[in-house]
Amino acid sequence: MDIRPGGGAKHVEVRPHTRLLHGMRKPANWLQLIRFGMVGGLGFVVNLAVYALFVHVLSTPYQIAAVLAWLVAVLNNFVINRHWTFDASAGRIHFQAIRFFLVSLAAFLLVNLVLLTLLVEDAGFAKVPAQAVAVAAATPFNFLGNKLWSFRVGR
Repeated sequence: MDIRPGGGAKHVEVRPHTRLLHGMRKPANWLQLIRFGMVGGLGFVVNLAVYALFVHVLSTPYQIAAVLAWLVAVLNNFVINRHWTFDASAGRIHFQAIRFFLVSLAAFLLVNLVLLTLLVEDAGFAKVPAQAVAVAAATPFNFLGNKLWSFRVGR
């Protein structure tokens, strides 16, 4: 809000880059990023273990294995991020779950699966290392989407 003499209140919109720069100055945001990274590290291990199981033990096609591994990891990560990273247990769980799932799905489909396919099909990477790179590349998109939408406080 912008209050001017003689006038009423006027809404002033904060641009996203200004909001991002302001947020980077807060130590709590960096702590959240570290926690998100730790949860993501656990999710990364879960994802790769499930992926390797499906690809190498069960002979599942690698793209289907990626979807199954993502489902297991996203469930794991939602529970831990909701309670520990973002301390959002006071929020409505079904809204948070839907938002978390949508953010994770977008990052998976637009970054992870595309990059995985390119690395395996075009660059000749082995499947598990390609999945590791693809999951890591999707992480920043997941963090920003979940911080700014899934688990945001108030508004």
